[in-house]
Parts: sequence; structure tokens; C-alpha cells
Amino acid sequence: MEFDVVVIGGGLAGLSCAIRLAEQGKRCGVVSAGQGALFFSSGSLDLLSRLPDGTPVTAPLEALDELARQAPRHPYSILGADTVAALARDSQALLARCGIPLFGRGAQNHYRITPLGTRRATWLSPEDIPVTELGQTLPWEKVLVAGIEGFLDFEPHLVAGSLATEQGIEAGAAYVHLPALDPLRNNPSEFRAVNIARVLDIAKNTQALAEELNRLAGDAQCIILPACIGLDGPAPLEQLRAAVGRPVRLLPTLPPSLLGLRIFQALRQRFCRLGGVFMPGDRVLKAEFDGRRIAGVYTRSHTDIMLRAQQVVLAGGSFFSNGLMADRDRIYEPVFGADVWGHADRGEWGRAGFFEPQPYLQFGVKTDHRLRALLNNEPVENLYAVGAVLGGYDPLQQGCGAGVSLISALHAAQRIALSLKETA
Repeated sequence: MEFDVVVIGGGLAGLSCAIRLAEQGKRCGVVSAGQGALFFSSGSLDLLSRLPDGTPVTAPLEALDELARQAPRHPYSILGADTVAALARDSQALLARCGIPLFGRGAQNHYRITPLGTRRATWLSPEDIPVTELGQTLPWEKVLVAGIEGFLDFEPHLVAGSLATEQGIEAGAAYVHLPALDPLRNNPSEFRAVNIARVLDIAKNTQALAEELNRLAGDAQCIILPACIGLDGPAPLEQLRAAVGRPVRLLPTLPPSLLGLRIFQALRQRFCRLGGVFMPGDRVLKAEFDGRRIAGVYTRSHTDIMLRAQQVVLAGGSFFSNGLMADRDRIYEPVFGADVWGHADRGEWGRAGFFEPQPYLQFGVKTDHRLRALLNNEPVENLYAVGAVLGGYDPLQQGCGAGVSLISALHAAQRIALSLKETA
């Protein structure tokens, strides 16, 4: 099978890179082993929330010079502040072309309301969740936080208590009971956000939910629900808002995350509409080298047919998705054997405190300034590493995971498009 580009990994980084290349007419194949981090995501995307020394960041683009001083191996530091700023704008434009409505801008973080009712700084958030600008509070004096009876992944009283304490608004809590959900409720393992949404998205059940919310809401100016409606599009939530006659906002739940899943679905649909080949449930097993180049790769489903490509993108994620692996004495990248940042001493991989920054989160593939993966300290000519597989940063402590995925992906797409043009 012949491609211009093979992308290993079907998450935010892999699909974003593939979409940008497909928009330029390149034939792309994406090999996706399974569910990526988007399925476990809040739906909000971070650019930079905190510097390595713990300093909070309100203006991400203005903090890039200090980030480079503190973390010279960070992917943003490798690419440079001007490149990061330009690609942050390009990332928002790409997401908009995929039909993903988001609130936010790179020049200034905002606060999103978390599933605990607290506030967290972020870059971009789905328009359906409650957000505020920095230094502001929610625009309503009285809200209802409505849970779903028997749904254990969302606690409305906890959310309401946090909203009252942190924002000084009157927040009530209640549970919705809908007979249509009883078959799911009887099986706790099936009573999850995505399955609930499949029921609530049916028009008659959306109307029944609206009637129950109107009974509970009283004079509340806004209703906050767990994200259990609108799985395949905005129509059910729009119907619900019209029926209750007031704003309805959603909060993410425990995985699988409906808000994250919607982003994945939009990216995948855009890629396939552009003619891309998406190979789900497959895994790259090995690569064939031609000197300092990758000739192609073999997958679990194509063990005897090489996927040939002029360029290859490694976007397989970190330890979570087996893009990086560890045994007792080493960290390694399993497909190409690329060079990896990491401590030789296993005792330095982690810290005892659960909430302390963990060193292993900064382990990842080494690259040159163009994000080409290194092998024996030399770049592989046609292998780019993007997203969570990269080393040099802590996506959790620094709040930059999605930003690194998008910006590194679009940078790689730029370099690949230029290379393919030069060899055409």
C-alpha cells in the first residue's frame, strides 16, 4: 500500500497532522491502535498553564521565553516562540474547519469549570461548558446543578457546593429521574455517559428530560448537567435549551468522555472526507529502514504487506497508549528504537508524593529542531515525532499536553509538505 505519509497514532496529534496534509492533497494513512487520550479528556485543550517552577501562566504566548529558559528541551522551546504563536492560531483555524466550536484564545487563558465545580485555567474549551474569563465569575446569580439518579460519575451536590464557595452564587443540586434510563440503570457497568446520551438524544426522551428539569429548576437562571447529551451533534442540546427556556451547560464526566469523543469524531470525519485512510484497531509492529530513511512499516493487520510512505509521523502517544514502553531498567520507543530522554537510574523515574511532578512524564523521544526523531543521535530523514511521544515536558504539571500535540503536529505537517514539494 502506497502513501505520501503514514501517521502512527489516531489521537489529537496524529489526526491533526494528517488532516493538514490531506488538506494539501497528500495521500495519508493513519494507523490507530485503539482509543486515544481524547476519549479520557475533559474536551478542553491546554496550551500552557504553569511554568516548570510552578508559576501560574495567564498569557501563554508571553510566557514562552521564560519557558525556554527553564525548560530548553520543551517542544515549544525547540520550535521557538514565534513558531508556537503562529501554529497556535493555525490550530484554532484547523479545529474550526473540523466543525469543533471552541471558546478561547492563545493570548489569554480562561477558566473552565471542572467536574468538581472548581476552576482550572485552560486555552480552548467546548462552547457547551461553563467558562469565565480570568478574574470574573459565572454570569448567573442562581443555578441548578442536576445529576442523573444512579449515575455515579457525577456528584451534583459537590459541584454546587464548590460553585457557592468559589463564586458566591446560589447553587442548588437535584437528581433527575427518567424511566427511559431504567434499563441502563439496572446495569451499573452500562450506566455511563456515552450510553446515557444515546438514550437522551432520542427526541421524546429529550422532551421528557426538559419537563423534569423545568420541574426542578424553579427560578434558576442556568442549568448545569453532566455531559450526557448530544453525542453525535448539537441538535439534542439545542432542543433541550429551547424547551427549558434558559441556558444549559455541560460538565465532563469520568471516561469515556462525551466531550472528548465529540472532538475525536469531528477530526476523524474531517480526515476521511478529505480522502484519508483511517485504519482503526491496528498497530505498527516494525519498520523497514533504507539507510537513514524509513521505507515503510508493517502492522498487525498487514504483516506481509508493507505500508510504504515517503514520510512517516510517529504520534503513538506516551506510556498510556504504548507509544513509549518500560521494562525494569530502560525506557524505549518500541517501533523504531528511537532515542529517548530518560533517567538511567530507575529510582529517578518517580517521586513518592502522589501530587508531585513525576519525572517519567517528561520522558520521550529525542528530536532535532525540525522534530525529526533521533536514532543513535542522528535524525532519521523522514521520521517526525509529534504529540505525547515527545520528551522534555510535563503535560500535567505544565498544562500543555493538547497544545504540544497540535503545534508539533502542524509543524511536522509544514515540514513534510515542504519536503514532498521539493522531491516532486
